[in-house]
Amino acid sequence: MQDNHLYEYAVIRVVPRVEREEFLNIGIILFCKKAKFIKVLFHLDQTRIQALSNDFDIQQLECNLTSLEKIANGAKDGGPIAEMDIPSRFRWLTAIRSSAIQTSRPHPGMCLDLEKTIQRLFEELIL
Repeated sequence: MQDNHLYEYAVIRVVPRVEREEFLNIGIILFCKKAKFIKVLFHLDQTRIQALSNDFDIQQLECNLTSLEKIANGAKDGGPIAEMDIPSRFRWLTAIRSSAIQTSRPHPGMCLDLEKTIQRLFEELIL
């Protein structure tokens, strides 16, 4: 019998021009403390991003998102935040920011399969 997992997720948003407060959903962070699970998925649609700001630096955005992924994964080259425990990494990743990369507030849920759940959320909210 599989355990039902309590999880939290947040949507990653790009805000090309912070002063205009327009954003696009570009990724998901899913976290489950009990399962010691955290994962970041993202997808960049350059055409949609440039519709909000035609001079936005997509390469820098991709570099920053890769850093978020490294932090979530606890990668050796992810810096000091990546060395924190999983709950602390999730809280850092979802902290309120006024930069070009922001996240929604965390939302809770229950599921049997964390991988299937992040894929479903990614397809519903990002793609």
